[in-house]
Amino acid sequence: MYTSHEDIGYDFEDDPKDKKTLKPHPDIDGGWAWMMVLSSFLVHILIMGSQMALGVLNVEWLEEFQQSRGLTAWVSSLSMGMTLIVGPFIGLFINTCGCRRTAIIGGLVNFLGWVLSAYAENVYYLFITFGVAAGLGSGMAYLPAVVMVGRYFQKRRALAQGLSTTGTGFGTFLMTVLLKYLCAEYGWRNAMIIQGAVSLNLCVCGALMRPLSPGKDASDPGGKSVKSTGQLGGTEDKDGGPGNEDALCDLQAPEGQGQGRQGKNMCAFRLLKAVSQLTLRVRRGFGDWYSGYFGTASLFTNRMFVAFIFWALFAYCSFVIPFIHLPEIVNLYNLSEQNDVFPLTSIIAIVHIFGKVILGIVADLPCISVWNVFLLANFTFVLSIFILPLMHTYVGLAVICALLGFSSGFFSLMPVVTEDLVGIEHLANAYGIIICANGISALLGPPFAGWIYDITQKYDFSFYICGLLYMIGILFLLIQPCIRIIEQSRRKYMDSAHV
Repeated sequence: MYTSHEDIGYDFEDDPKDKKTLKPHPDIDGGWAWMMVLSSFLVHILIMGSQMALGVLNVEWLEEFQQSRGLTAWVSSLSMGMTLIVGPFIGLFINTCGCRRTAIIGGLVNFLGWVLSAYAENVYYLFITFGVAAGLGSGMAYLPAVVMVGRYFQKRRALAQGLSTTGTGFGTFLMTVLLKYLCAEYGWRNAMIIQGAVSLNLCVCGALMRPLSPGKDASDPGGKSVKSTGQLGGTEDKDGGPGNEDALCDLQAPEGQGQGRQGKNMCAFRLLKAVSQLTLRVRRGFGDWYSGYFGTASLFTNRMFVAFIFWALFAYCSFVIPFIHLPEIVNLYNLSEQNDVFPLTSIIAIVHIFGKVILGIVADLPCISVWNVFLLANFTFVLSIFILPLMHTYVGLAVICALLGFSSGFFSLMPVVTEDLVGIEHLANAYGIIICANGISALLGPPFAGWIYDITQKYDFSFYICGLLYMIGILFLLIQPCIRIIEQSRRKYMDSAHV
């Protein structure tokens, strides 16, 4: 069964972190854990940073293929949406192969997507090679990067996730400059090949994601090794793999024909054993994945988690709206000169980095509830969405953009909140569902905002309607706490009545 928020003492009056039992493993909250943060940071630079910089390539594709803006924009939108939508299926890979292998395979697939896209003859070719292939590879590398940080941290999870996800902001700057330079010097086709080679570093990041190795428990004076359990993410089998069979066969060096036949039999036996172990691992991984979604341990029986999914469906579309409409709003208000000196979108990106780190530090304080920080940041964000259309000066827009960037740092708290709701054992499956909901929102949000503008011929309504949708998502988060408060009040009233 999954761990519900009731099971872990997830009470909105008490700090859930106080009821957690710290694991004795030496790498938890230290040691190799910080290498997980570095690995995840680089993954965010290579994946999320490059996707935020796809506007550079979008201009090149428009000029090359002479297609409509809407059709060409679907290439970038499909890639970003695919990265997030495949989350639930990547959870199956993680349960079966482990985070390290999944991330390495994802890096290779992402590399192939970039390179094959360099030979595109039309936009529809890019839908397959870049939108689907590169997006799938990005998703296979992205989810393990988030999950591994959650497995290695307990006391400082929010800070660790905040530091790792700042790679998105840094990557947006770095990848935008890199792609602009490569396109100007070598053309967009060669630029995509070079960028594909750069994305191979995802395999290096994946190699850093080693599973929690057996450690020594403080309560184990005999020094017996304690294997990490599923609650710490599980360990990947170090034996039974095909790569060990050659070494095992070499040890059976035959001195005669009989010994040679015996050596071959041993090789065949060990190979059969490896295949059976692999089959067992696949069956176990699929069983865990299936039970998490459809079985008796289904995550969907957790009412608070279901409400969190609905919030995710409405959240991401509002996050991308400012990036879409701000450049045109600047032109409408004749603020282009000031915006060229320091773009408003850059203000959002820079402050977004600090927001993730600061909110992570605050959420990790013993007297602070992660849930309260998450809700407060959400309210601040949606309030900024409503106020932004009312600003007509550069200074006013800059202040609101800074507020948007800081409050949007709550995205780094999403894995922490998800883990508190379902437990570390089901984090991969649960967070896969959450980012899938975000992917659907990212895929449909921009066309929806454009449709609103086509009808109203005003940008204001795009912000207002998206803000209202975001408020609906927040209301889903408040339903369960309100029910709990009412039940507690009713219980206190009944107790006092009996007295």
